[in-house]
Order: sequence, then structure tokens, then C-alpha cells
Amino acid sequence: EGQGPEHSSARLERFLQLAAEDNIQVCNLTTPAQLFHALRRQILRDWRKPLILMSPKSLLRYRPSFSAIEAITGGAFQRILDDEVADAAAVKRLMLCSGKVYYDLVGERERLGAAGVAILRIEQLYPLAEGRLRAMVGRYTAAERMMWVQDEPHNMGAWSFIEPRLRALFGGRFGEIEYVGRPASASPATGSGDSHNLERKMILDAAFANL
Repeated sequence: EGQGPEHSSARLERFLQLAAEDNIQVCNLTTPAQLFHALRRQILRDWRKPLILMSPKSLLRYRPSFSAIEAITGGAFQRILDDEVADAAAVKRLMLCSGKVYYDLVGERERLGAAGVAILRIEQLYPLAEGRLRAMVGRYTAAERMMWVQDEPHNMGAWSFIEPRLRALFGGRFGEIEYVGRPASASPATGSGDSHNLERKMILDAAFANL
């Protein structure tokens, strides 16, 4: 989260490189309810496969990420979370993301009043629920652009894993799947809070440019 290499990455990309033949589960969760239901699902299943959970410290006390008690006592784990706010018929730009960058995007959308943007969260990256994702994207019949937004550098995070899958699913409709995130880097973080925040602003500016 910008504090330095030892504080800033669980190396999501390395786990995703190992993911094949349904050998593991890789999740990047955004709410306490999702965490609870992911753990509950793991215990209740009749079979066991390793479950890798990504969870940043910054969401521990971040009120917009809190879940209502009802979301924990009821419901179930959702591998993909659709946008509950956007008017599907008015959406021109689809943003797909995973993890805490979602809250940055939602905050910027509210600040700009960008009603033509929908933000979908991939909570379980592997195995990817391709059928469910295809059905969700199909709701946005007026969407013209699709982008993957991440907080990690270009050579890290989920991009290298998710891009060929999104291209196979949606390349015929959207053409290029756009990347929005930090440039490639040898380190997962700058170690400078000011530089980290400047890069974060550049990500948001790029994601919401030309609306």
C-alpha cells in the first residue's frame, strides 16, 4: 500500500501463475461478509483445495467497506459482485477490478457524478466464473469500452492473468481490453507516500478520462 516493498504486496501475480487445472482458489475480497462466506464455504464443502485470500490492512477500519449484520447472517459467497448503483441502460464504460481499488473508483465516480460508468468486482480470480461474468456484462447493452483497473504495477497484480481471459470472452465486442494501473516496476511500491498518491491520482484520472 505504498509503504515499501516488504509492506505492499502479497504477490498476487505469483499465486495466479500457479493456478491451473482447478488446483487452488484465489480470492481478492472487498467486504467482511465476503470474507465470512468464503471461509464458511471452504469449511462446508465436501472437498478441500487451498484457498488464498488477499486482504489489505487499509480496509480494516474503512467504513465504506463495512458489511451489515444481515449480509453476514444471510446470503452466500459471490464470486463476482455486480454494480448495484449504475443504471445498466445508461452505462457506456465498464470497469472491472479486484480488491480495494474498487473503493477508489467508487469514490471518484461519486465525486465526478459519472453516471455512465459501471464497476464490477472480481472477488474470486481463480477459478474465474466466466459464465457469470458474461451474463453480468451482457446486462450493459450500451457499453462501448471495457477496462481492467488495478492498483498494482503493470507487471504485477492480476492483469497478466485476467487479460487473455477477458479478451477471449469480450474481445469480439469491445476489441481491446484497456489496462489502467501503475506502469511496470521492479518494486511493488515506491516507498514514498507522495509518489504513491500521485500514481493513484493518475490511475483515477486515466480511468475516468474522456467521459
